[in-house]
Amino acid sequence: MYKPPLPEDENDRLRALHSLKILDTLPEERFDRVTRLARYLFNVPIAVVSLVDQNRQWFKSIYGLKVTQTSRDISFCGHTILDRKPLIVEDATSDPRFTRNPLVLGDPNIRFYAGVPLLYDEKLKLGTLCIIDSQPRVLNETQIQDLTDLAKMVERELSTSLSSTVDELTFLSNRRGFSCLAKKALRYCKFCRYPFSLAYIRFDGVKKGGDKSTLKLFAQLVSNMSRDSDILARVDEDVFVIFMVGAIERVALTAISRLKKAAVLNVDSRGIKQNLSFEYGVASGSYTDELTVAGLIGFAYQNMSEKINATH
Repeated sequence: MYKPPLPEDENDRLRALHSLKILDTLPEERFDRVTRLARYLFNVPIAVVSLVDQNRQWFKSIYGLKVTQTSRDISFCGHTILDRKPLIVEDATSDPRFTRNPLVLGDPNIRFYAGVPLLYDEKLKLGTLCIIDSQPRVLNETQIQDLTDLAKMVERELSTSLSSTVDELTFLSNRRGFSCLAKKALRYCKFCRYPFSLAYIRFDGVKKGGDKSTLKLFAQLVSNMSRDSDILARVDEDVFVIFMVGAIERVALTAISRLKKAAVLNVDSRGIKQNLSFEYGVASGSYTDELTVAGLIGFAYQNMSEKINATH
């Protein structure tokens, strides 16, 4: 039977879940950035932050499916919250818990599922971060640890203030959030033998008298011009960084060139042209390079400084 049993702490778990007042709220970038990264890192069509309510599993963030919830009776996540350990189902058609499950027999035709329980107060399992594929898959220990680390980021967002990993003005990652995500992405690039680049961007609008609305407009432009797989952050008052998975230097420079052109043409909601000019530097590497995220930021900053000095 595919219906999951109830955990022993069900009542306490539900009280904690409802106390967060997060069910049925709008999507938030602080959760969406994790599911985007999980989907990209593991090359799966579906990634979800799922919260298991009394009779349903509700999706705070979901990529790859156009639904917001399903019945708890048919949920894989309902099984995941029975334990503190990740639940890995390599082929659901061979697992007696799921062979008759409607989500296996029909759309979305789940074969592979990997879910990590999301703990609240170190004990209550409120839901999961999970990845799903329609093909059987196997995860190695490093990949399971990576998924667990991403789940820890979701846990922190559930239990701490928004400002822990997110810049309150722009709603991009802050320095702490970027460090967590970019380190994972860099490890992924090295494991998969992908190139990578980092752009260091210093926005001119702050020193030229721009206000917070101008800074927010620039942050929105950077976000709109970036790929889903890019990791964006505001790491200082006027400094933004972008980690680009799979991008060689030429690709990164092309992306920044497009951003430069868009910044010149940008207008605000009132139709008024804004000064969104910026200086930048790019650092790139391959899987053979012994580079860290901090090292990439340093090299990109140096590249920017050298270009500025050369023009004076």
